[in-house]
Amino acid sequence: MERLQPILAGVITALVGFTSSFTVVLAGLRAVGADQAQAASGLLTVTVIMGLMTIWFSVRRKLPISIAWSTPGAALLLATGHVHGGFGAVISAFLICGLLIVCTGLFAPLRRLVLAVPKPIANALLAGVLLELCLVPVTTMKERPAMAAAIIATWLLFLRFARRWAVPAAMGVALIEIISSANSAQLSHLSFAPTLTLTRPALDVTAITLGISLFVVTMSAQNVPGIAVLEGFGYDAPVRPILTGTGLGTMLGAVFSGHVVNMAAISAALCAGPDAHPNRNRRWIASTTAGIILVVFGFAAALLSALVAVAPAGLVESVAGLALLGTLGSALAAAVVADPDGGTRNRDAAIITFLVTASGISLAGIGSAFWGLVAGLVFATIFMARRRRPASDAPVASAAAAPPPETDALAEAGSEPEPESESVSASDSDYVRST
Repeated sequence: MERLQPILAGVITALVGFTSSFTVVLAGLRAVGADQAQAASGLLTVTVIMGLMTIWFSVRRKLPISIAWSTPGAALLLATGHVHGGFGAVISAFLICGLLIVCTGLFAPLRRLVLAVPKPIANALLAGVLLELCLVPVTTMKERPAMAAAIIATWLLFLRFARRWAVPAAMGVALIEIISSANSAQLSHLSFAPTLTLTRPALDVTAITLGISLFVVTMSAQNVPGIAVLEGFGYDAPVRPILTGTGLGTMLGAVFSGHVVNMAAISAALCAGPDAHPNRNRRWIASTTAGIILVVFGFAAALLSALVAVAPAGLVESVAGLALLGTLGSALAAAVVADPDGGTRNRDAAIITFLVTASGISLAGIGSAFWGLVAGLVFATIFMARRRRPASDAPVASAAAAPPPETDALAEAGSEPEPESESVSASDSDYVRST
């Protein structure tokens, strides 16, 4: 049984990771203008690429390295909607994002610049992107109460007794509802055949700003915590090869509508933890198995895309919103955390970032995510001088001051992770050290 343990852990990792967020990827691609063929091609491409890269890194490095799609990036696409320049501009944004990730892997100064973005601001940007999507289950209750209630009830039931399977179970109910509500003509056109659709890039100012926004969200909400999770289990993460490889993978898949790929966070924890195998030197088998299963799942992209295309409005997005509730909560909590010196400069900047991003405002054809980041950084820069009070005004610290409260490390270590991508909560010192 011990020999099968990493294989079973890999199967569970792939199954949970794919079923809990593929709806976000499909909905994001459709929101920015991809047709059914392009969305199916994108899901196929990104799934196969992240599966193959997981196998490559795991086998070559003998480490439990998991590569995943950028779920927060897909949510950003969903929040952005149709962009100026059409879907070709979105392809250019994927290429720009991939190029920036490659440059981050190759050049240490760029890595330091990315890490210089205050974490409350990065989390506020992510929270603002996710807010509208996480509200969809509520709005769908008004338009399709029976369907939405069944999905939410299933999600709540599994959340209570089998948390890891809550979103996949809700997705299963949604698929049953989609099939039962579609007519025979719609179902007869469903195809299992995998397809690749080539889309020509179109350079536009929107592509540049969207690419930068995807890069910031992916780095801060996926790569940084993903690498930190791996190092937290005692592995020396090969940061430069991972960033360079995922950046090149993103650029390769972009012309086939493939989404951004990056270091996995929760998947990394499932494969790198003791549940995968007691012997840490054999846990790479779990991630390798997960990669193989993901490649197989990729060939179901055409069928899944067709089902999503005939789904009642708001149904698939409701499942996606439920899948990202945990990420939204983590991002909001990290966004309003106080500064290390007790000040509120970054918290105020984070609130501004959140409000501008969540507003959905579009100026000069540029989406709210970019303007939210700009607003937060400008506010933080302006009030940089107020970060610390003058030494003469600081109160004298008491020699008998009480130590900071301790956290219950055992309770935290025993908590079960949610099947969503993590927000920025990892220590950046480990990431800088590894680079």
